Amino acid sequence: MAETGVKRREWIGRVVSNKMNKTVVVAVERSVVHPIYRKVLRRITKLKAHDEQNACGIGDRVRMIETRPISKEKHWRVVEVLEKGRGE
Repeated sequence: MAETGVKRREWIGRVVSNKMNKTVVVAVERSVVHPIYRKVLRRITKLKAHDEQNACGIGDRVRMIETRPISKEKHWRVVEVLEKGRGE
């Protein structure tokens, strides 16, 4: 693939579902500070990502990169599996 010089967003998350063909659901966890109460809140975002080889299992930590829209809800692509999960 030729790089166009565009800095794409990268997120690291944990696979929560791999039941679809070539698609995984990845939960990305981030911390935000409440604007009034200053309490640190945990926010979890679930994203659908393209997994060409169906290599990801539930519990795997993966690195995703933003890509062109592949389907209605899928515009992320799994770049690498950072660590394997327990294989549930």
